[in-house]
Amino acid sequence: MSSSPFERLPPSDHREAVPPTSPVVISVPHAGRDYPVSLKTALRVPLAALLPLEDRLVDAVARSARTDQVTIIQRRARAWIDLNRGEDERDAQLDEGARSIPLAQQSAKMRSGLGLVPRRVSGAGDLWARRFTDAEMTTRIVDDHRPYHAAIAAALQAAHARFGVAVLLDIHSMPPLGPGGTRIVLGDRFGHAAAPRFVDRAETACTAHGFSVARNAPYAGGHILERHARPDIGIHAIQLEVDRSVYLDRKLHAPGAGFARVVDAVRAILTGLADEALSTSLAAAAE
Repeated sequence: MSSSPFERLPPSDHREAVPPTSPVVISVPHAGRDYPVSLKTALRVPLAALLPLEDRLVDAVARSARTDQVTIIQRRARAWIDLNRGEDERDAQLDEGARSIPLAQQSAKMRSGLGLVPRRVSGAGDLWARRFTDAEMTTRIVDDHRPYHAAIAAALQAAHARFGVAVLLDIHSMPPLGPGGTRIVLGDRFGHAAAPRFVDRAETACTAHGFSVARNAPYAGGHILERHARPDIGIHAIQLEVDRSVYLDRKLHAPGAGFARVVDAVRAILTGLADEALSTSLAAAAE
């Protein structure tokens, strides 16, 4: 019998239409707030120290903005497992089953302690009182990481099969970049994850709602885009990063005065991406 109601919840919330009614798929991998007991008992820091890892309440933005898009939202906290890292990004300093990777071959995220399971958080230092066994890590991969990616792959495949094109919008939030800083960052892995016309439509929707936008700096997109984007066959992916200060309160904890404006902007992005995808599909059919 489970020791926590969290451990009885499905790891992700998957809302879908069969067959899909939109070519756009939504992913929200980092907003989970379910912290299993086995995670809490392994901590060497207060649970509150993990909160900066959350894309705080950006799942609420996605739920409010979505209309008919397949939507996949992770329930488990990012501290449990990071779905935007590859299965091979296991940190040998934390994970007994990880192979040792030379420092020069590690990603910048791995070197900073943000691998498949985060080891460190800025301002808190090392998070865990012990290392995790290979069996523990494998369970998280099998129960959480693989099903999430399988759901994304299936949703994109279904959308592509129906419309001839599919677009993934991978929604995140970011710490404020400072006064006057960029409020939204669109990542397409420097043109490798999506055709420019889709990023253009997303940027137009953002600027129409008064948000300053950057592309690929400082966030270009991670494992989710790398794994699922195939623009060469009509499967595109964009990472959306929203400054938390524009939709949360001053403590960056609860919805703030700008929440509705951000929801409207995200809904406009979704509409623009779908319109661009369907226009592309119709043009291809006419040729």
